[in-house]
Amino acid sequence: MSSEEFRLVSPTIDNDGKLPRKYTKGGQGVQKNLSPPLEWYNVPEGTKSLALVVEDIDAPDPSGPLVPWTVWVVVDIPPEMKGFPEGFSGKEEQIAGIREGTNDHKIPGWRGPLMPSHGHRFQFKLLALDDKPNLGHTVTKSYVVLFLSYQISL
Repeated sequence: MSSEEFRLVSPTIDNDGKLPRKYTKGGQGVQKNLSPPLEWYNVPEGTKSLALVVEDIDAPDPSGPLVPWTVWVVVDIPPEMKGFPEGFSGKEEQIAGIREGTNDHKIPGWRGPLMPSHGHRFQFKLLALDDKPNLGHTVTKSYVVLFLSYQISL
């Protein structure tokens, strides 16, 4: 990996995307809805805003195949910001303008997943946007994806 590559890392999450138990809802050492620390590097020039989408990519759907479960959506992240500390979600003293979107629990912010089995992997996607999206009052992963699709089609 080039040292100049736009990248997202966490000192607490392994390379397979396995989430330490304290960021989930199950098991010893759990802390209520504690978001993990994240750091990012080499934001592309011209970025006006960042967006973050976190999904449990091994979430089971009782009626079908694995369907990613959205755990956290964050938009309007200033491009000069370099990361989030542990427990960033839900803090009233967040940076002005940053908005936490609605996850698949229909609640804004990080919601530690309750995993019915071990070995779930989580995908953290940090998106560098060349515009500040106007996503309306309620932000969801669907709105972020729709905005990106619109941007890509131009």
